[in-house]
Amino acid sequence: MASSKQYQIPYARTDESDIYPELDGEPLAETERHLREIFRMLDILGTHFAEIPDVYVWSNMMMYYEKGNPRAFVKPDIFVSFGIGKQERRIYKVWEEGKPPDFIMEFASRSTYNNDLGGKKEIYAAMGVTEYFLYDPFRCCLPAPLMGFRLFDGDYVEILPLANGGVPSETLNLEFLLQDDGIGVYTTMAGGQLKTRAEQEADARHQEVIARQNAEARAQREAEARRDAEAELAELREKLKRLEAKSTNS
Repeated sequence: MASSKQYQIPYARTDESDIYPELDGEPLAETERHLREIFRMLDILGTHFAEIPDVYVWSNMMMYYEKGNPRAFVKPDIFVSFGIGKQERRIYKVWEEGKPPDFIMEFASRSTYNNDLGGKKEIYAAMGVTEYFLYDPFRCCLPAPLMGFRLFDGDYVEILPLANGGVPSETLNLEFLLQDDGIGVYTTMAGGQLKTRAEQEADARHQEVIARQNAEARAQREAEARRDAEAELAELREKLKRLEAKSTNS
């Protein structure tokens, strides 16, 4: 007699993490220098925009740009998106956020620069990313170590460098400038260089030490001035006593 036992088909999960993975299995960066430069830029921009509540700055997040197509993704080294808030995200879905990032920076390498200048650039333009910057940490692959592009009528137009060699970002209101040990970021209004949070804290501690030393030096000068004044007053009193004594004796 055949068994009448029925087997329940296992339930297959189809949640968002299955449809749109959070990882692609690729390393965060190709070299130690790339990783160090990416983390530094993330720190600098994240710190700069920390007090602006609707600016989201992040790195190496899976970014899907076609609903229903999990293969249509990019993973920018650095991106900045205005108007979407700072809430924690696991992936970035353009149709849910309502917009693509406003600024993307890729750190080019020997294995990526062709795609950075080709297919990836075309995707970012099609997505509507306003500005696309490229930086070559080893200065070996790109036509220029630092390049910026701005979207105009659906295509990217290269941003002309300034007289000092810096490349301005209208979107971020910042200027990127090559340095001997990497890339610096400057405010376009005041011209001050942006720093990481740790560098800012170190500067604050240094300023506290200087302020304390100045206060101690000032207190020491004031104490010495008081001692000198007291000594001078004592000397004047002694002279006065001698004059009074001389006057009495005469």
